[in-house]
Amino acid sequence: MSCSNDTTAPTDALDTLDDAVAAAAFRRLVRLLQHRSDAANIDLMGLAGFCRNCLGDWIAEAGGIDKEAGRAIVHGMPTADWKARFHVAATPEQLKRMEESMAKNP
Repeated sequence: MSCSNDTTAPTDALDTLDDAVAAAAFRRLVRLLQHRSDAANIDLMGLAGFCRNCLGDWIAEAGGIDKEAGRAIVHGMPTADWKARFHVAATPEQLKRMEESMAKNP
């Protein structure tokens, strides 16, 4: 799965949000995703155009760390361990929804 790396959004109210508030909200999102292992990455991609791996990649890019380290932060464990515990193969329908959803990303 490839994640959108666009960071050139126009200035808006989000840009005025205090960094501590944004960080707290982000941590809450990541912790919810760690708890909700039943929400498959392929389904997140199909609905929202991003997944846990995307968030990990964005952390890696923003923090100058390797992608696996960023993904492990989001998964709450090494990616290989997360995949072994929770990953299921995507159906053709899920892959189609993901492709359609990703096409909407900037």
